[in-house]
Amino acid sequence: MGRDVAEASERARAVFDRANDLLGFDLARLCFESPAEQLEKTDIQQPAIFVVSVAIWEAFIEAGGRREQFAWTGGLSLGEYTALHVAGALDFDAALRLVRRRGQLMQEASVASPSGMVSLIGADEASAQALCDRARGDGVLAPANFNCPGQVVISGSKAACNRAMECASEFECRAVALTVAGAFHSPLMEPAANGLWSVLQETRFAAPAIAVIANVDAQRHRDAAGIRESLKRQVTQPVLWQRCVERMIAEGVDQFFEMGPGRVLTGLIRKINRKIPTVSVSTKDAIAGATDRLATRSIER
Repeated sequence: MGRDVAEASERARAVFDRANDLLGFDLARLCFESPAEQLEKTDIQQPAIFVVSVAIWEAFIEAGGRREQFAWTGGLSLGEYTALHVAGALDFDAALRLVRRRGQLMQEASVASPSGMVSLIGADEASAQALCDRARGDGVLAPANFNCPGQVVISGSKAACNRAMECASEFECRAVALTVAGAFHSPLMEPAANGLWSVLQETRFAAPAIAVIANVDAQRHRDAAGIRESLKRQVTQPVLWQRCVERMIAEGVDQFFEMGPGRVLTGLIRKINRKIPTVSVSTKDAIAGATDRLATRSIER
């Protein structure tokens, strides 16, 4: 992932080069050449997705894009770090160190407690909570992601997830086990949150130059203390993505650009509100299209 962007953009290549230096291994080679299974470990996957996303952003800037063309930034889970970086709240080196450590801590917590995540298709907040209450037993099971209408992800102990899979139909939804290392955004990640807190306290944050929405409460990030606390809470608490998108729309956002590998958020936003144009920007051609689209919009205004 990200190879065509790096080949076409000097600024994108510089992002990968800097990441390789900071991490001490060839992340670019892993992103460009390795099979998917090598990127699926949380401690590798998180820095990889972050770096590719920033490389796409830098290629967009090189192509003539500007931060001032955006009113808000946001991201789902890991993507919140990219959003904070793009908004000027967190420099690249500090963000990558945080993301790398976050991935390591979450991987360690996953190994320590066999766990998983299950996507519930057709569920709403009430039915997802009721299913968790039914299937939890003596384990841990709780809503982890409120992604869009009809899609809630739950997270918890392996046995509890298995029970949820078995009884999902009783709650008029379909359960799909996710290929993840562990129970992200659940109480089982408490050791990871505590470990991350010490790193967050050492990290310098600035006030964002443009608005950044927080996963845990769909509120705007304001200052360093609030950002640190929100990022810690995010490790163990649900991601309110649907509410985040609805809040940005309520604040006047009338167009979204997803800058990162894949198009997951593009699909989710379209399910939240089909009237809002949403563009996936993950290739060099898509970057050119985005800069043209924004330039045309600026002229029209």
